[in-house]
Amino acid sequence: MKVKHRMIKKLVTIDPDATIPQAIDIMKKYSIRHLPVAKGKNFVGFVTAGDLRQAFYPSMINKLTIKDIMIKKPITVDPETSLEEATGLIFRHRIGGLPVVDGAKLVGIITVTDILEAFIQIMGVLKSSSRIDVILGDKPDALEQVSRIIKENKGEIISMGMSSHRTKGKRIYYFRLERCNTARIAKALEKKGYKVTMVIE
Repeated sequence: MKVKHRMIKKLVTIDPDATIPQAIDIMKKYSIRHLPVAKGKNFVGFVTAGDLRQAFYPSMINKLTIKDIMIKKPITVDPETSLEEATGLIFRHRIGGLPVVDGAKLVGIITVTDILEAFIQIMGVLKSSSRIDVILGDKPDALEQVSRIIKENKGEIISMGMSSHRTKGKRIYYFRLERCNTARIAKALEKKGYKVTMVIE
């Protein structure tokens, strides 16, 4: 999935010559924590709620402008960047969001919340679902065969994951399914020699 499919396109921006109180008011009004700085259509910087808090000195507040405190060369992505790559950047740099630019033009913003929402939808976490955990073993076509058995027994796979640890030297695969008769699927899998470790209806 590309960033362009999940980014916020309806943007709230601020001029670099605006004041800190103006930026605070905008963030409060729109309930946002990241504010792109733009001069016309050109992206020139980025300011966060944390930046504003650090600059909030009563003696200086009326002297500083956004261009004095903004991040002038923030980490950015373009609309074609994968969601996985954007997630990696946010994680590695411990930031809450990324401006999305096309050349010098600001076209969107992608935040931790947007990415989390995307992965929740992909994984089907909030959907009513069933789950089967299976040890696949060493067969080269095991994943393909297990997926086929699930489908043949009226199971629709929403998502699939793999454990980071091993059980008796083998990894467990998690299959999240549309609500279905998991007992029948588990029986069919075990009949083919696969070890089912957990079934959630």
